[in-house]
Amino acid sequence: MDKLQTSLAAIVSDAPVRLILSKQADKAQTYRKAVVEQKSDYYQISKYTEKQVFHENCDASALLQYLTGAMGAQFLQLNAWSAAREHQLLLSKKGAVTYRKKVKKDGAQTPPPAAHNRKKNYLLQEGTPIPPLVDMGIFTKEGKVVHAMYDKFRQINRFLELIDDAVSASEKPCLHVIDFGCGKSYLTFILYYYFEEIRRQKAEIVGLDLKADVIEKCSAAAKKYGYGGLRFERGDIDGYEAPFDVDMVVTLHACDTATDFALFNAVCWDSDMIFSVPCCQHELNNQMQTDELSLFTRYGIVQERTAALLTDAMRANLLACAGYKTQLLEFVDLSHTPKNLLIRAAKRPAMSKNARAAQLMEVESAMNTFHVQPTLYRLLRESGRI
Repeated sequence: MDKLQTSLAAIVSDAPVRLILSKQADKAQTYRKAVVEQKSDYYQISKYTEKQVFHENCDASALLQYLTGAMGAQFLQLNAWSAAREHQLLLSKKGAVTYRKKVKKDGAQTPPPAAHNRKKNYLLQEGTPIPPLVDMGIFTKEGKVVHAMYDKFRQINRFLELIDDAVSASEKPCLHVIDFGCGKSYLTFILYYYFEEIRRQKAEIVGLDLKADVIEKCSAAAKKYGYGGLRFERGDIDGYEAPFDVDMVVTLHACDTATDFALFNAVCWDSDMIFSVPCCQHELNNQMQTDELSLFTRYGIVQERTAALLTDAMRANLLACAGYKTQLLEFVDLSHTPKNLLIRAAKRPAMSKNARAAQLMEVESAMNTFHVQPTLYRLLRESGRI
């Protein structure tokens, strides 16, 4: 048995509770480090790339085999801690082995669990400068989260998690996305980064907004970041003609009925995915009248909130009738502290005729009760989509 194998066997026989493999043998390899931690009768291996971490489990009996395969081929340094000792194993690029161990001093502690066990493992990782996040003041130039911006950092990751859940099964070589009412496009830039840098999936994204100055600034930023697949156009959501077959429609805070036109376009394009955070639901609030449920219209603030919830519940049902599996989820955006609703919809096989009729009846019953005529209902009816 050579010195490397003997050293690894000595480390494993000491029942280590934590091991760190570092110093890449080849800078081109996928993983920059691996952390191995004891979990009752097995070990969990966390393998880190520049932007992600991947987990796998390893039986205690297979730990030596894993270390033998990893040391030399992938990593040149191994640090390990058991209840009684600390171990260090170093390999030179020429294969020379240096192994040291020492008994822990009284009171010495095993290093604390890795950061990903203390904190949520976000899709966006600290340590990698992400240009849009630096410009937004969320990251420092070194890629660290600014302490006062941690809430916004979590909110951005929450948005990406919702996207990630929906696109995880996608095998399309390129995703085509329309962002209606993109505004300053903070999340549009992050979405492009997520596709290109984290998922390694080509994306073409168009951000649409009515304000010429916003489009000019966003276009300049996309050029600055080198985001070649991201462009911005000035235009109205109503009647917009997409430049490609649309896979995803995103609309974050398109005001009032602008959301309805965005959802209607998504349905007409047979988009696979829809993500919408509506706001300013004035339409139904201005129409609402009811004798049966006058309690909900007696107080202005109650009527306003009822109108907003009613609007989004109707939208969800109408999307379901148009062929989408629809969810209403909680979402907190970057610039507002109140909790909002996010409509997440994914294309699915047609509902049964009875199920579709039941959901449409719920919408029409609410329309009759509150004497309202929602724009999305009218658009889908007139086009024959429901």
